[in-house]
This record gives sequence, C-alpha cells and structure tokens, in this order.
Amino acid sequence: MIEHPRRWQKPKIWILAAGLFCGTIGPLFAQEPAPKSDPSGSKPSASQEAPAKKKARPKARRRVRRDEAPGFYMGRPIADVMSWQGAEWLFRETRVQEEQPEAMLDALKIPRGGTVADVGAGAGYHSIRMARRVGPKGIVYAADVQPEMLRMLRDNARMAGVSNIKTIRCTQDDTALPEGALDLILMVDVYHECSDPEAILKGFLQALKPGGRLVLVEFRGEDPEVPIKPEHKMTLAQVRREVEPQGFAFKESLEFLPWQHVIIFEKPAPRPDGAAGAASATKPTRP
Repeated sequence: MIEHPRRWQKPKIWILAAGLFCGTIGPLFAQEPAPKSDPSGSKPSASQEAPAKKKARPKARRRVRRDEAPGFYMGRPIADVMSWQGAEWLFRETRVQEEQPEAMLDALKIPRGGTVADVGAGAGYHSIRMARRVGPKGIVYAADVQPEMLRMLRDNARMAGVSNIKTIRCTQDDTALPEGALDLILMVDVYHECSDPEAILKGFLQALKPGGRLVLVEFRGEDPEVPIKPEHKMTLAQVRREVEPQGFAFKESLEFLPWQHVIIFEKPAPRPDGAAGAASATKPTRP
C-alpha cells in the first residue's frame, strides 16, 4: 500500500488562498447621497423635490458551488493541495510502473511544435517529458500554485537540458494561461484539489484553441483497491458531471493505466451561427 504524502499538508496556508478565491463581500447596497441644502434655508416643497431614484440592485457575485458543508463541491470533498515538502513522492521509483507516464503521453499524441500546458506541474515530472515531445519549436507552460515547486521545476529542467518550458505561478481561481493559445492542457492527479473548479475550468476553456483538449488524469474512485486516499480519487461520472456543464465536450476515457482514468474533453469549435459546437459523448475506451 502506498502511503500518500498528502498527509503532509499545511492547511493553514490555504486559508489565505481561500480568501483570494472568494473575495471579500462588500456592502450590499450603495448609500444614496444626502440631499443638497437650499441656500435660502427653507425646505423644498413637494413639487420642488426631485423624484426618488430607484436603488440599483447590486450584481450578485459569482460563488463557487458548495454542498452540504464547506470544502465540498457537487457532493465530493475537495482535497488539500499536496505540499511542496512532499515533492520527493512525485519522483518515487515505483511511479513509472504504477502510472506509466510515457504510455499515457503516447496515447495523447501530443503534436510536435505544439503549445501545451501542464497545470499543477509540481516539480516537472510530466512537464519535462512533454517538452521533449513538442520539441524545440513547441512550448510547455508549466503552472503551479506553489513557488517552491516552480523553483524545483526550473532546476530539474535545467539539469535535463530542456529550455522550452515557461513556468507560471497560477492561483486556485486564475490559470494565468495565455488566451486561445493552447492545443492541450494536462492535469495529472490535480483537478480534485481545485478549490474553485468552475473558475479553473472557465480559464481552461479560454486558454484552449477551438478543438483543443483538456485531459484530466485521476485515480479511479470506482475502485476501492486503488491505494490512494478517497478524497484524492474521482469517478468518471463525477468528473463529467463537473466539467461538461462548463462548456467542454466529453470525447473519451482511456482505461489502460493500472490505477487511473485518462479523461479527455475538447473545446468545441464555434458553429457558423457563432454558437459553440454541441458536446459529443463517447463511451470509455481502451486503446
């Protein structure tokens, strides 16, 4: 059984982050300005009084959908983000056998010269592999919320001789990715840690080119034998329930890895009438 390093969290760090995601709620109504006094000192008559202006109703702030308790989204607990102090676990010797990273990337057919992103990149385990696949004319945007992870990623990329990775400090509600530039966005064992899934998915949709792919690799929540904490696993049905309403079309779920789903969505191309293309769904497949 793998002892998952996410027990090393420092949850207090993320209390500050939560404040950044949700914002501070201000006054509900703007105060009306006080009426100007008449120079003569007399109170204006009813006929002189200006009609009262109807107060504008403030726009409702978008809120993350929560369920029965804080820390839940659409029926599942949101997992704590894995601390940079557990980064060694990402490079454990058994990971190649357990997760087959090269086979997973082979199945995605990442284009040579493409522009791709590894979100929740950590110390660069997948970013460096992706950089070699897109080649010197391609770009990998490696995004993470922890600056310590990004420092390790840059060091690892330098030692690997890879120079086409651009690191990005993202947040839980801002991907910081360039708009309309990406062929593919990959998240490996990360999406379940997003504290504001709707904001992140909206950012992904904006960052992808029409026809670009969003790939979520998640430990199978359907399988109790997968030795990962339950809050760090997701079912295919749960992922689709959360992602498709945000404008993505489900394409397929590859199920050849020992423990993980490889779930592929696509940004629909605009129709001639200007609307987004209809989502298409296919059954989970094995390559």
